[in-house]
Amino acid sequence: MICVERLFHRPPAARDPRRRGAGRLRGAALAALVVVGLAAPNGAGAQGLGFAGPQGAVPQAGPFAAPPAAPSFPGNALLPPSEPAPPAGLPGQGREPHSVLPVPPPGKAALAVFARYGSEGPSIQRGLSWRVFADKPESTGAFPLVAESSEAAPVFFLSPGGYIVHISYGLATTAQRVQLGPVSRREAFAMPAGGLRLKADVVNKAIPGQKVTFDIFEGSFLEGRASSQPYYRGAGTGEVLILPEGTYHVVSTYGDANAQVSADVSVVPGKLTDATMHHRAAQITMRLVKEKGGEAQANTQWTVITPGGDTIKESIGAFPTFVLTEGDYVAIARNDGKTFSREFKAEPGKDQDVEVLVGQNSQTKQTTKPSNQTDQSDQADE
Repeated sequence: MICVERLFHRPPAARDPRRRGAGRLRGAALAALVVVGLAAPNGAGAQGLGFAGPQGAVPQAGPFAAPPAAPSFPGNALLPPSEPAPPAGLPGQGREPHSVLPVPPPGKAALAVFARYGSEGPSIQRGLSWRVFADKPESTGAFPLVAESSEAAPVFFLSPGGYIVHISYGLATTAQRVQLGPVSRREAFAMPAGGLRLKADVVNKAIPGQKVTFDIFEGSFLEGRASSQPYYRGAGTGEVLILPEGTYHVVSTYGDANAQVSADVSVVPGKLTDATMHHRAAQITMRLVKEKGGEAQANTQWTVITPGGDTIKESIGAFPTFVLTEGDYVAIARNDGKTFSREFKAEPGKDQDVEVLVGQNSQTKQTTKPSNQTDQSDQADE
């Protein structure tokens, strides 16, 4: 088991484009990563063919006659069981698929395929999508789709010739050229993919799944190579994502204000990486009252700002709730033409009600007319 911890700030320029608004406070990020092994790395892809990429991308050299299948995320079912492999040589155990090839129809040959994690890892039992294309394009430039399957280890009966076998597994893909002769053959494919499962907590208390989301960016933020556009947006707590091997930058958003932390994680072929994002934030409920503990005033407009004047969040209601990263804030309440304010502090894990008293730091809205409007009004009366 490997444990890695990262701690750093995420600058505004690298934030998810969904999170807009000036003056969000920068939050510190701490992610503890636990990796449990299923297989060795060193999976080989087919980058040169133009197949590899998110969402099962098709070759860039020319369009295919059929669109790629959308990736699926059935959770833990995508990963093989984590029990240790049985000792080699035991009858009926530890064998890879297609030890015996079926007899093909006349004029055809059997292509029996399966995928495994890396070059020496266990075979993948489910969640695969196979597509077989002819390796020569038609007059339109499209590579014709000749066969497809969603089985873990399918057998294709094909005419002798050249083919491109494309595999999708979650968000990971790989492809390989295969030359098929008159004799049937068995082909193993190395899938450079691993699993990532995300959670979040605040002061070691788990955050409910409906209150937190995760956006995943390709590359390392620490090394200055993180993408500005999300590779996968809105991952849920506990959801297992199958991703190509590599480094990713994960941004965790708690609530809908400024509670956001981030960290780099690594995805290794055949391994499930568990990452917990540690937030330092609290839920703050606002109330405008005439006396301490009094009834909250309805139709109140709220603005939460930093001591420097940057707006964090706005809302309308009697008692809105904001999730705020730790720090100092000012709550501004507007009701019945008057404005009231109060300073307060958000501390990690300490949810609280912030009451703003009517008359506290109050200001009355000015309604006097500009001098030129007054002159025009007077002339109209005359």
